Amino acid sequence: MTKVVEMKNITKVFPGTIANDDVNFDLEKGETHVLLGENGAGKTTLMNILYGLYQQEKGEIYINGKLAQINNPNDAIKLGIGMVHQHFMLVHNFTVAENIILGNEPKKGMKIDMKKAIDDVVEVSKKYGFKIDPNAIIEDITVGQQQKVEILKALYRGAEILILDEPTAVLTPQEIEELGVIIDNLKAQGKSVILITHKLKEVMKMSDRVTIIRRGKVTGIVKTKETNIDQLAELMVGRKVNLVINKSKAKMGNEVLSISKLNVNDHRNLPAVKDLSLSVKAGEVLGIAGVDGNGQSELVEAITGLRKAVSGTIKIDGKDIFNKSPRAVMEAGVGHVPEDRHKRGLILKYSLFENAVLGFHNKKPYSKGIVMDYKEIRKHTKDLIEQFDVRTPNDEVMASALSGGNQQKLIVAREISKEPALQIVCQPTRGLDVGAIEYIHKRIIDERDKGKAVLLVSLELDEIMALSDRIAVMYDGQVVDILDRAEATEQKLGILMAGGSLKDEKKEVKDLE
Repeated sequence: MTKVVEMKNITKVFPGTIANDDVNFDLEKGETHVLLGENGAGKTTLMNILYGLYQQEKGEIYINGKLAQINNPNDAIKLGIGMVHQHFMLVHNFTVAENIILGNEPKKGMKIDMKKAIDDVVEVSKKYGFKIDPNAIIEDITVGQQQKVEILKALYRGAEILILDEPTAVLTPQEIEELGVIIDNLKAQGKSVILITHKLKEVMKMSDRVTIIRRGKVTGIVKTKETNIDQLAELMVGRKVNLVINKSKAKMGNEVLSISKLNVNDHRNLPAVKDLSLSVKAGEVLGIAGVDGNGQSELVEAITGLRKAVSGTIKIDGKDIFNKSPRAVMEAGVGHVPEDRHKRGLILKYSLFENAVLGFHNKKPYSKGIVMDYKEIRKHTKDLIEQFDVRTPNDEVMASALSGGNQQKLIVAREISKEPALQIVCQPTRGLDVGAIEYIHKRIIDERDKGKAVLLVSLELDEIMALSDRIAVMYDGQVVDILDRAEATEQKLGILMAGGSLKDEKKEVKDLE
């Protein structure tokens, strides 16, 4: 087959670390090639070099057999390379069409021809099988639709080679299936796709070949048909990985979180949480399952004091925390791993040691009145970095310098170290590799076994089913049912997540009999 990309002996060095060490990678026309590796393995760095965001110290890049000098993204776009980043680069108060044409606007005289722009967007959407409203405002559409806008933006600019960085990290199971169909459509049109991921299920479903990178070096190149999940996990992490969580039966204690008749509005002041009641006990993991956008975010924001609720009660160990400030909620014994690590979890321009004590930086031993005790702070940070295997040259680098997965590890480490009575964990393994997922899942179960209450919110159904003792399903702002883990199946949860009822399922079974 024709090679559309060849990267030969690529080396990239950052201060204190070799991100890519003599890496070879190639992409054939019409294939989906996965770049697989742990957090900080060098996958995104390699693709940022291909897209012109970084320049390599050593090595050559050939596009369609010709040596290419890619100094910036404009060079890459001219060569037919498009990249969809893990954290989308969209203007939130612009429409879909305005975002897609941005920088490439069709003109009518001196003005932008918006009619032509919308027609162009509709045409390119139809061509690749996308269903999207060109007039919708970005902040009003789902994350899955925002990702489609990013892909359309690249296609509108004439991309023949598409790089997707962690494309399934923020998608629901249904959206992941849709993405698979989109990738098949792109390949049918002769496009070539590079996926950066560490989700092994999707690797097996979506790819033709896999290149595995570990600590900056290629450890294997395999055809997907000739491998399996266990082999890929071992190549990626360098050891056997236990993908099944071993946990004993939960020993439930007193009620820690009690919510009654809670009502919360969203950012448009429309009801997002409706008359919701819920409780979480000490020594259990209560998982909240649901398709994104059914009130999970607003529920968590109301509990943690980040959003004012309209009415209802929220209590921790009997203490009222309804509409209290985030600090008061935290001091009442609530830890919070937020779903958006950049917006809520870290201050990206602060060092790791500053981020490691956020929220309790004013407490002993890290604070002596108005003076910070940096010796204690650094000691605490080094402990967390070691325990949670945060890949970093040192604790002085800015949080923005870490890979997404290592940022996530730092947040989880910090929140667990607070030892709260209730740990609220949202998308805990978003953007993590199998080795890190294995470790964080173990830590969540450890917290449960220490008698802590854990409220787990995740879009990963596998994760909800693996960790939870009880599962509450949210649909349209309400808890439609709570199942014991023993009786929960993917099918039952899927019915509830789509707004159905298990009574209907039983009725269907009876009818069949």
